[in-house]
Amino acid sequence: MASLSRLRTAIEDGVLVLPEGPVTVMRPAVDYDIAALKNHDAQVMHSLCTSHRLFADADYPVSREMLPAKTAIVVVPRSKALARAMVAEAAAKAELVVIDGAKTDGVESLWTATRKVLGPLPSVTKDHGRIFWFAATDAFADWAAPPPAKGDHGFFTTAGVFSDGGIDKGSALLAAALPAKLPKRMADLGAGWGYLSDAVLQREGVTNLDLIEAEALALDCAKLNITDPRAQFHWADATSHRPEVAYDGIVMNPPFHVGRKGDTGLGQAFITQAAKMLTPQGKLWMVANRHLPYEATLRDAFRHVEELPGSGGFKIFHATRPQR
Repeated sequence: MASLSRLRTAIEDGVLVLPEGPVTVMRPAVDYDIAALKNHDAQVMHSLCTSHRLFADADYPVSREMLPAKTAIVVVPRSKALARAMVAEAAAKAELVVIDGAKTDGVESLWTATRKVLGPLPSVTKDHGRIFWFAATDAFADWAAPPPAKGDHGFFTTAGVFSDGGIDKGSALLAAALPAKLPKRMADLGAGWGYLSDAVLQREGVTNLDLIEAEALALDCAKLNITDPRAQFHWADATSHRPEVAYDGIVMNPPFHVGRKGDTGLGQAFITQAAKMLTPQGKLWMVANRHLPYEATLRDAFRHVEELPGSGGFKIFHATRPQR
């Protein structure tokens, strides 16, 4: 018999009593036990388009912004800064704040920091995680996320986006390896806050560039960083996006994590979909951590694959002529 979730356990044991009215679940994983809220009006806040679509397809009200609610459930993300910002928003907009997360995502440090402000709090520990709750308060106002800010590298970033503290080493390596002239119609898959896109637009020959990014927080930063009229922005899943007109070239530094779990299938899906998005003579430039096994997928998707000079931690590929 499957173990009950922390949320369901706390509710069914009667230790967590939710007030009457809507419950907003903030950034839940796709397997989060929202069904535990069957007696409440559950709604979802999510800025990741893949999760946004899945919950919408399951008939939950979904919004990028927090909808009005009596209860807000903060599902702890990997980013400490984003987690604190979510707590601040929940405490400002709901009557009851519930925080639920795994130890590997940092729930224990959030638990410690919250008790330091509020004192003892009720909680339930289960399945290598913790759920705890408290009445709304303005005591966490200083945890609120500031607007996107420009770092020393000259780009806007914000809490919770990939490489928010600096330029990713793999992306920097790929940007330096791009040729002086690129094809006309380009795309950046998993564009993040736009570092590779900026490098693409500095090359000759580019007339159009699509930035395709699933995380709205990152795409909002990209819109601040990339003001070139040749750029178009798409809040979309790169593993399923299909352009109206095929691209001549694609650059990408695909992710390989879902939460804290490594998933090589994600990068492989980027490769397979990139081949489908390109013209018959299309070209792909890609960087990956050296330990990731992408070579076979590249050879299946493209007729010609070469590895360009990389580094000890990263490898760069140039693939041409996608298989049809």
